[in-house]
Formats: sequence, C-alpha cells, structure tokens
Amino acid sequence: MSGEQGLRERKKRLTYQAISDAAIELFLEKGFDGVSVAEVAAAADVSKPTLFRYFPAKEDLVLHRFADHEDEAARVVAGRPAGASPLDALHQHFLDGLARRDPVTGLNDHEGVLAYHRLLYGTPSLVARMYAYQGRSERALAQALREAGVDTGLGAQLAAGQIVAVQRILAEENWRRIAAGEGADQVAEEAVEAANLAFAQLRQGCLG
Repeated sequence: MSGEQGLRERKKRLTYQAISDAAIELFLEKGFDGVSVAEVAAAADVSKPTLFRYFPAKEDLVLHRFADHEDEAARVVAGRPAGASPLDALHQHFLDGLARRDPVTGLNDHEGVLAYHRLLYGTPSLVARMYAYQGRSERALAQALREAGVDTGLGAQLAAGQIVAVQRILAEENWRRIAAGEGADQVAEEAVEAANLAFAQLRQGCLG
C-alpha cells in the first residue's frame, strides 16, 4: 500500500511540475495576460479541472515558487541551533542564501531567474497576489516567534512583519541592481553589507 501511495505522490509531483513548466514557458513568451488557463492546460496535456486541482488560481501557476518558501523563516526559527536567537538564525540564513545565490534573495543573475522576476514584478496581479503569500509567511513566523518565547502577543506579529518586510526589501534591491545590468558577483559584497545593516537595525528595534 505504501508503495502505491509513493507512486501516486510521485505522479502528482510530476504533473504539478509539468503544469508549472508549461505555464512559465508560455507566460515568458506571451506575457501573463496573454495566456489563458486553457492554453496552459493544453500545453501540459491536462484538463482545466485537473489544472485547477493543482493550482486554484492562474496567479498560483507563477507564485507557487514562493509558496515553497512560505514557512521557511518559521522553520529557520524552529530549527535554530541551541543558544542562537531567532534573529541571529534568520540573519545567518539570509547570508547563507546570498552566498549560494538563492533566487529568493534577489542575488542571482541567471537569465531564467531574471526573466521570471521580470514577469513577476511586471504583472500587477502577480504582485498583488504575492502579498497574500507574504502575509501567510508573516503569520507562520509570528507563531514560531511565540513558540520561541520572543513574545506571546501582538509583539510577535509586529516583529514577523518587520522581518519579512526587511527580507523583501533586501531581495528587491538586489534584483533591481542586477536587472539594471550589474552581475551578482558585483553586487554581492554590498548585498551582504546591506543585510548586516538591516538585521542590526532589527536588533535595535523589534527584537532588541
């Protein structure tokens, strides 16, 4: 039985990936508003009802990549090393992301990543939808901060909002510079300095 379940899950993941890949390729070619859900379904060789089982809204076909990171900050706090504060763990995690050129940090100059970011930030409905993902990330982080004993009330939510906003601003600035023509290696040193400054300000403020 477990083998059958494993096979079903593997097929679901393959279908999910196939739909996503087809959608991104079409959106990059024709623009988000220039592609219908029916076109995506046809390109992925699935029915529209099947597509909507995997992706409830058209915007999710693009933003599911952010969904994979929704609870990332919360997981970092929950799994932090003994003796490390939540903010120290989040700071180090962001620096590690910069070092490995994680696209989520904005410090990635791969053409495919740049094209994806141009699609995302150039489509108002996607930007609006992205804030819903960020809201869920804030709520997950706030709960992790409460469980870590940082604050049991509204303070945890306020801190989570500031942390998520700081990470977003850092990533957008990195992406803006790279989109303007700078390479990731050129931006890297100042990106690290900006991250250190931002987290230092967080320590003085929300989690000081």
